[in-house]
Parts: sequence; C-alpha cells; structure tokens
Amino acid sequence: MVLAVRRLFDANILLGVGPVIENGFYQDFDHKFSDLDLPQIEAEMRKIIAEELDFSSEQIAIDDLIAEYQDKGQKYKVELLEDIKTKGSSKVSAEAETQSVADLAAEGKVTVYAVGIHRDLCRGPHVGNTKELAGMAFKLDRIAGAYWRGSEKNPMLTRIYAIAFGSQAELDQHYQMIEEAHKRDHRKLGQELDLFTFSELVGSGLPLFTPRGAILREELNKFSQQLRLDQGFQRVWSPHITKNDLYKTSGHWDKFGAELFLVKSQETDDEMVMKPMNCPHHQQIYAARKHSYRELPIKYLETTTNYRDEKAGELLGLSRVRSLTQDDSHTFCTPEQIEEVYQMLIDIVKTFYNQLGMTFRARLSFRDPNQAEKYLGEPDLWEKAQGILLKIAQSSGLDYYIAEGEAAFYGPKIDFMVKDALGREWQLATPQLDFVQPQRFDLKYTASDGSEQTPVMIHFALMGSLERFLSVYIEHTGGFFPTWVAPLQIKVLPLNKDLNDAGLSLADELKVAGVEANLEIKVEVDQRDETLQAKIRDAAGWKVPYTLILGKRELEANKISVRVHGKGDLGPVDRAEFINKFIAEVKSRQLETAY
Repeated sequence: MVLAVRRLFDANILLGVGPVIENGFYQDFDHKFSDLDLPQIEAEMRKIIAEELDFSSEQIAIDDLIAEYQDKGQKYKVELLEDIKTKGSSKVSAEAETQSVADLAAEGKVTVYAVGIHRDLCRGPHVGNTKELAGMAFKLDRIAGAYWRGSEKNPMLTRIYAIAFGSQAELDQHYQMIEEAHKRDHRKLGQELDLFTFSELVGSGLPLFTPRGAILREELNKFSQQLRLDQGFQRVWSPHITKNDLYKTSGHWDKFGAELFLVKSQETDDEMVMKPMNCPHHQQIYAARKHSYRELPIKYLETTTNYRDEKAGELLGLSRVRSLTQDDSHTFCTPEQIEEVYQMLIDIVKTFYNQLGMTFRARLSFRDPNQAEKYLGEPDLWEKAQGILLKIAQSSGLDYYIAEGEAAFYGPKIDFMVKDALGREWQLATPQLDFVQPQRFDLKYTASDGSEQTPVMIHFALMGSLERFLSVYIEHTGGFFPTWVAPLQIKVLPLNKDLNDAGLSLADELKVAGVEANLEIKVEVDQRDETLQAKIRDAAGWKVPYTLILGKRELEANKISVRVHGKGDLGPVDRAEFINKFIAEVKSRQLETAY
C-alpha cells in the first residue's frame, strides 16, 4: 500500500506507523487523502502484485538508519528510532513494529525491508515476492484521522485502514458481519427501543436511561447482586465525592490523575474528587474497626456510579462514557483463602454468562516486566500473585492465555473475554488480586497467633461497567432480550374496544401471579382503536417476547391466542397454563421462551 501511495502521490511522503491489526492493517501518512483516492490506490496495489516484485531485507545500525531518515526528512521514523535507542525496544516496539529490537538491540541494529522504491523499518517477515499475494482478498476500507502516537499535542495524520483475508469468500463474510453489526449497533437499537438517550445540556458521555432502559439495567443488576449475596457478600454504600487524599494514598492520583474530575468547595479550600472507582472507599469501611482472622473473608458489594474524564474523541455511545456504573465488590481475605475466593468468583462468572448464553475465555493479565514504572509494589509480590492466578486458572479448567502489560497498576487479574453473537471478544467480568493497596492503607487483621497481618484484597466486577456491558449485550441479542430481562414482557391485544376491560383484567391477573412468585411482571394492554395487524406490527417492532390476542371466543373458552416473537402465532392456549409456564420461565431466568 505504501509503495502504491509513493508511486501515485509523493515519493517522499512522510510515514507514521503501519501495524497489522485484526482482519487487516493500517498505515499513517502525513498527507491529506480522501475516500475518492482509495480506489486508485487499491488499483495500483493490484498492479504491484502483478509486477512480481521481490522483497529484500537487511540488518542495519540504528545510527545509520537515523541518519538516512534524517536526510529524507522522515521525522516520525527518526523519533521512533531515537526512542528505541534510548529506551529500549519494549517501550516502542508496538508502535515501531520492529522485529529487530528483541534480537538485535544489544548490537544496536534494526531490520529494514525493501520492495521497489520503498524501503522501511519493519519487523517483518515478508513474502519473498508480491506474486505470492495474488490469491489474497483485500480492500481499502476507510480513512480516519489519528494523532501521532495517540497524543492530542502531536500532529494529526491520515490513517488508511485496509481489510485483508486469504480468500474472497472470507472477505465477503467479513463485510456481511459488518452489515449485521450495523443492524445491531447499540446506539441505533437504543433509540429504536427507547432504552437511553443523550442530551447536550447534560453533557457528552453522560447517558440518560429511559423507563425501559432502567428496567433492563435493574434486572441485570438484581441478578448480578443476587449471585453475590448468595455467597455472603454484604451491601455497602459510599459517597460520590471524596478528598483527594484518599486517591493519593491509594496510588490512583499518580497513575490516573488526568482522568479525575475535580470539585472545588465554595465554602472551604478543600479540593474534592468525583470518585473514579470504589476500592479506596471500601477499604475505609474495612479500616473502621478491628478484624480477626475468624471474620475473614469479608465481602462488600456496591452498585454505584463512578466518573472519569474521558477524552471527548474517545466517547462512543455506552461503550465509553464519563459516568459509568459498576456492579463492584471487594473481598478482604487471608493469603490462604485466595484460591477459595477466586473459585467462588469464577463460579459466579460461569453462572451469570451461561444464563445469558454468552461464552468466554480467560485472559491472565500480568505486569510487563520491562515497564516496572507502571506498577506499584515489589516485583517478588507480583511474581507470587501471578503464580497464584496461573495455578487457579489451571486448577479451574479455564480456557486461558497470558497477556503481559494488561495488569492493573496494583496487581494482576483474570479478565474474562466474553464472545458475542458475532464472534467479537469483549473484556467484561474481572477478579483482580491486590497486595498493594491494603499495604498503602495499612489494613490489618489479627492472625491466629495474635500477630497483626495485612489482608489481601480481591476486586471483582461481574458486568464491569453496566453501560459498557449493555453496549455489548444489546448488540449480542440484537434487542431480542430473554423474557426475564425484557423491558416489556407481554403485550395484550384486545380484538376491539369492547374487550379492553377484559385485557386489563388479564394484565392484572398476570401481575398478581408475579407478585405471588416475588416477580414484577412487565405487561401492557394496547387499548388503541387500531387494526389487529397494526397492533401486532407495533409489538413486533418493540421486540416484545409475548403478544397475547384476546377475542370473544378466547374469553368465553378461558383461553388466549399466543404469539411468540421470532416463532409466530401458536394459536389458542389455556389461560392458566400460559400464566404458569410464563411465571416459571421468568422465575428461572430461562434463555429461551417457554413456548
């Protein structure tokens, strides 16, 4: 692609980075392109493939390549090479896509590749000749702006994204998936199903949930909380602002100071912080009185909204917001109890996501040993903690992989990577092991020998951010929610206005049955003077699981005609039988409808 651009536009064009990404690659240029340029570039790429050009590679001294790039004015490449030279490969290899540093850094060398007039720093390896790409299917997908090295203080470059697969069939399938993803976009469905909205007067990244959306949130949160309450967690509550001293002690101030919303009191000089997370507050609840080893593990849970000053350009629907609600919990335990607590949390994760029909694998998120400055705590503590998590993952039979550099600053974690209906993976549930913060807050418990010991804290969120979880879950279901979580579970359609009272009576009967089963049944009666087909069409548009049609014959026979979303008309069903089956379905949180 770069060779095509250099041929067509500017042989000396300034280049940023160009790594491989999932399903393709991108390249940054210090040049203005438009979407109209993409077909021309793509045609030139196909021409280059047909020319059967050879690739060559060589190892070159970093200083020599810096001098070469300086002569050509390639300032971005010079900056990357200077960083490799001064900081080492691990700091910049993801940006510089250099294979060289790991093997050649000690020699002060890097690898460059060349094809035609294009010669560039690159990790490789490459095919030997462009003819080997002849069977590949690719498409230049889109153009976007990208700040150099992701910083708003740096120049804005133009990024060209490309999609690439081994066959045309795979490429076609990918675009079909993109089309399906567009249909399932949670922002689109959120408006169509009246789940949430945004207001310029409220502010960017601050979603407002409608009555329907609030039901969806609450039903999921009730399930999340119940799974933990059943395991001995206790509810706590903490305020939404705090003195900044709390986060200075915890370490969040130094690590995430730029993401904190600051609040200034008009009465005093106190500088307060809108809470970005809950763990320091829960530690203060623990610290309020003395504890014995006999009490541990102590488990707190709280579903509460936190606030983070995310960059405006990174906000995206519910996926990235400034007000995020966490179904958060913290366990304080002895080192000997870690494995037992983790197994309990893993079982909760399995129950929750299996109930939603979502599969997952585990990412063991460890520290990057080459970037020690990103983390708090002693290296030997980290090694111990990571060893514990690895043992737990193995003994639990988890499908897992290790990702260095993904740990929290205070400890390693198991991130559950949940797969949606389109095969995309999302990091959602996460139990995190923390030896560091309890030490910083000087938390203690009295051990069996009478000594004062520091507890281990295990952070745990089942959905993580409810907003982000909902962005995933809405797209996973396409808005067709299981009955137990649906904002509206039943729509009653009287055949005519004379039967409206009978419809309301049926709705009341369903609600009473729900109360007796300790459930809140969401049912509405469509009393409009509309045709039956119009009412059915509207109910289908709202993706209501059950539509009950009530006519005079059904009323006399004590029956109802049942339509199930996605399955069609099931015909007359005994009224009592339907109510019993429906209540059982909701109570057991079935994934599929009872009919």
